[in-house]
Amino acid sequence: MMKHFLPILLLALLLMPASAQTPRRPNIVLVNTDDQPSWWVGAYGNKEIHTPNMDRLAKDGMLFKTAVSVPVCSPSRAMLLTGRYNHQVGIDDFINDDEVIGLPNGSPTFARILRDAGYVTGIVGKWHLGKETEFWPTLRGFDYWAGFTNTWRSRDPELILKRGNNEEEKKKIPGFTLDILTDHAMEFLRENREKPFLLYVAYGAPHMGKMPQPPEDMAVYQGKKFTLPDYRRFPEATAYPEESLQERYVANYTPVTSVDRNLGRLLEELRKLGLENNTVVIFTSDNGYCLGRHGLMSKGNARFLGTTIARPNMFDDSIVVPFIVRWPGVVRPGSVCEEIVSHLDVFPTLMDLAGLDPGAVSAAEGFSIVPLLREQSRVWRDAVFLLYDMKFHAVAHMRMIRTRGWKLIHHYENERLHELYDLRNDPGELKNLHGQPAVRDTQHFLSRRLKEWEGRVGARKEDLLARHRPY
Repeated sequence: MMKHFLPILLLALLLMPASAQTPRRPNIVLVNTDDQPSWWVGAYGNKEIHTPNMDRLAKDGMLFKTAVSVPVCSPSRAMLLTGRYNHQVGIDDFINDDEVIGLPNGSPTFARILRDAGYVTGIVGKWHLGKETEFWPTLRGFDYWAGFTNTWRSRDPELILKRGNNEEEKKKIPGFTLDILTDHAMEFLRENREKPFLLYVAYGAPHMGKMPQPPEDMAVYQGKKFTLPDYRRFPEATAYPEESLQERYVANYTPVTSVDRNLGRLLEELRKLGLENNTVVIFTSDNGYCLGRHGLMSKGNARFLGTTIARPNMFDDSIVVPFIVRWPGVVRPGSVCEEIVSHLDVFPTLMDLAGLDPGAVSAAEGFSIVPLLREQSRVWRDAVFLLYDMKFHAVAHMRMIRTRGWKLIHHYENERLHELYDLRNDPGELKNLHGQPAVRDTQHFLSRRLKEWEGRVGARKEDLLARHRPY
């Protein structure tokens, strides 16, 4: 009977449309929140925050324990989009509303690369890489944009709506901003369900506690008390009232929960459209946030609680962000990756997912994490590097090398501020060991590697002077 069946099977395959014989390249949904450290996700061990959809994404995919990014908005977003260090594309600090700068047009972005490869590309939400039209995302590889350049409100937003070369429309829409952005993201999914797409959802929350949020999200934390860090061990922050910090926890956790609910809406829309099994979902954030840890409020440009005393930093609280990937049929559900990854890796990873050669863009600094997603054995990086040239609130020039066990930070505006932490024995980075005889060899080894990296990427002190950076 089988020999009579085979010709019929072969004929069916020949008559089958090419699209049915060859699996379509996966769709990609990249969700990037604002100011959310990894410890503001239940799946990373926080039992006091309500993030059921982020947690479900981790159960369905792979959670990366250590993913790092620049500790402030615009440099992080530049690094994510281009796969290059932020200084290499001229983005030192966050772009202020009165600055006429942005992401240079000559910088390849993952959106431009994937669009050229046949993907429909869309961004919904915050751009923060230049407010002038010459810097807009529709000139950086995106076919569609619904969002804002930087400043926004938690409700009744005025969105920029732009498609390709068409005239933009500025539209004020009543309602809560995160819900409205998700509405536009879902519309993009519905419109482009028949072709491979890249959707970059750049939520502008929690961003320093964007409130108010919908009542259902605020109700989750009504009457709750949170476990606070021991911020009073830092003399500069001792006078800050505990009640005020409790209020800051509510103000920051609530928009995280609002993002989470909207992430659930996106995931459900993918399921309803029959796209779930052929869509890679990546969830991350632009940078972390201290929220009382180290006695600080904010991120890499933090200040001590209740003061204007700046503390430029590259603590893990400021640089380690959530990074979760769901890829049905490829990523093992509930898997955890111990390797250190970087936002630099997003660019080559998206190329790899689209069937392109990640090495084709020679300027990209990161690596495709597809082998890690497939749990294939390979040599991976043993250290990650970052830099942050801070010009607002204070002047700081920080260079960092982080391994699994150690972190070294050089401060070029004042070398007496250098920091060295033993992350295995001091994961909270509370004891600065720099200059101590017991760690001299480790310090010299890390310093040598950091200097070599600085020379390779043009991040030395003399490179700053050549680019007319202030001290």
